[in-house]
Amino acid sequence: MRILRDYILKEFFYSFSLSIVVFTFVLLIGNIIQIANLVINKGVDLISVLKLFLYLIPWLLSFTLPIAALTAVILTFGRLSSDGELTAMKASGISLYRISFPVLMVGAIFSFVGFIINDQVSPNASFASRRVVKEIGIRRPTAILEEGTFIRGFENYILFIYEIRGNKLKNIRIYQPQEGKPTRTIVAEHGEINSIPEKNLIELKLFNGTSEEPSPTDPGTFYKLNFKTYYMSLDLSKMLKRERIQKKTREMTIKELNQEIGYFGSQKIDPTPLFVEIYKKINMSFASFVLILIGIPLGIRAHRSERSIGFGISLVLFAVYWGLFLGGIAISLKGAASPLLGVSLPNIIFFILGVISFVNAARR
Repeated sequence: MRILRDYILKEFFYSFSLSIVVFTFVLLIGNIIQIANLVINKGVDLISVLKLFLYLIPWLLSFTLPIAALTAVILTFGRLSSDGELTAMKASGISLYRISFPVLMVGAIFSFVGFIINDQVSPNASFASRRVVKEIGIRRPTAILEEGTFIRGFENYILFIYEIRGNKLKNIRIYQPQEGKPTRTIVAEHGEINSIPEKNLIELKLFNGTSEEPSPTDPGTFYKLNFKTYYMSLDLSKMLKRERIQKKTREMTIKELNQEIGYFGSQKIDPTPLFVEIYKKINMSFASFVLILIGIPLGIRAHRSERSIGFGISLVLFAVYWGLFLGGIAISLKGAASPLLGVSLPNIIFFILGVISFVNAARR
């Protein structure tokens, strides 16, 4: 039995290794392009970019771990079935339960590892990634600027830049909304942006434009001032301070979420989104075991050894699972179902279907 266990696990881990590399690489492709753009076009240092790359991997693993496990079990049992090895094992008196036990134990271990990733590693990595982005924004302000987009966050100003090339800007619009007063507007043909990290400042040097300045006699009105060169500084201190002390919900561990729930409850604030986040972490962890459970009879029934077929089946099945998962989150947030039931819906459905399919396959 030990030889058989080692043989099945060897087949499983070979397919799993291939699958997790493929799926992780596919999900990384779009991010690799963005990261390469930071280095090539934005001039961001390689160390910061590597940090962003590493901090992204735990979040990706929360998706690729269960789908790779599903693909591996379909490929493994599909090959055993197509080659007649599964039939030979059953003819020797070895039940499907004993054959599948090692793989199911691996699924349980994957779920435990997935829980640690979802609860500890991924939230902290996401928060660290956001801090790196802010640090990049101080050292290389153009790295966080996007042309053709309204850019907020610079204290009281909103920027719109039509073209960005390195630290050179073209066709710039700067707006300063003022409560109860007209919005102040600064327009420039082109300009430069530079950072002063030690003071948490970004300095703009604008050329050939106009600036609306408050009238000395009536501060509520503006007069238009033409300029050849105009300097202005944008203070990031408040924004950076706010980012350091506040985590987003998905960046919190379950312990931190429970603390927030306690605080919200004392303030009579509905904490449903926090409960949803907790159950998301837990249920995404159980996905590996549940998908392996339903993947065993599916692989046997597919009766195929081709990897392309296994990849295709696993993608379709995971798409259905993820659709149910998102649907459960949506109905939970709307209050149509409790967060526990709504977010757990795909695992409940797939577990029941998996048990029924597994028992039927074992009886044949």
